[in-house]
Amino acid sequence: MQPLRTVLATFSLGAALSLAAGAAHAAGACPAGGTVRFGVEPYESTAQLIPVYNDIGKLIAKQVGCPVEIFITTSYNAEIEAMRAGKLELGEFGPLGYVLAHQVADAQAIATFADANGQASTYTASIVTWPGSGITTLKGVAGHTFAYSDPDSTSGHLFPAYALKTAGIDPDHGIRAYYAGTHTASYEAILHHKVQAGEMNSQQIALARLQNDYDPKNFVLLWQSNPIPIDPIAIYGKLDPALAARLTAAVQHLDLSSLPPADLKIIGSAGGKLVPQTDQSYDIIRSLITVLHIDLNKLS
Repeated sequence: MQPLRTVLATFSLGAALSLAAGAAHAAGACPAGGTVRFGVEPYESTAQLIPVYNDIGKLIAKQVGCPVEIFITTSYNAEIEAMRAGKLELGEFGPLGYVLAHQVADAQAIATFADANGQASTYTASIVTWPGSGITTLKGVAGHTFAYSDPDSTSGHLFPAYALKTAGIDPDHGIRAYYAGTHTASYEAILHHKVQAGEMNSQQIALARLQNDYDPKNFVLLWQSNPIPIDPIAIYGKLDPALAARLTAAVQHLDLSSLPPADLKIIGSAGGKLVPQTDQSYDIIRSLITVLHIDLNKLS
């Protein structure tokens, strides 16, 4: 993985979308340059994420009164470095990415997507294989090819690595690890038997169902996590306090019900809105980092 300073030097964006604000504010009410910049981790392909976050950006712009520019970043740590450099006012991070962003980029969790009960959504990580792979238990994964999504991914690396470790398997050297890059790529690698086992999260399953590309008969579940807090939306901690308060108020109770149902499934929101979230909700991630002896500085 490239260090963050290298990513900064080559910080290119998978997509940049300028979204007009629904109402104009007085000069100086918006950030320097007049635009709120909202970064999104590349947890799926840019083509899938652009239309979803385009619409979310428009909703935020209408509430806060400033244009919102959406950046689908080229990597997890590219987004972290962009916030650390003061180039993002808002960012949606994966839980592991957020813990790192909080530590090195002053990211502060303020909101997340709601479930059907109006509570903060959760999801699950799992390890699966395919019928006929010869693997029937989690311990049987040892020595075989295994698909992770991204080293900075919570459900695509941190939780599966923890599961392997608790089964007595070195998550780095006890398997033949393959980093697919995205959850979809990891899913495809397992589905088409390019690897013998790998990670699969509940959001990827929902997306595959949406695309009529999921049949549970194609997979054998070996392990599943407890619920994991879904991605937080974080604000840059060094913003002007007045602007930070406006952005927080706009985002924490944002109504997403106008989004198409397919978009809500992609972002993992059955409740059709954003709800407040806190930094402490991600202490479960910090505990796994400690158990696995992960040095966050090496991820950066």
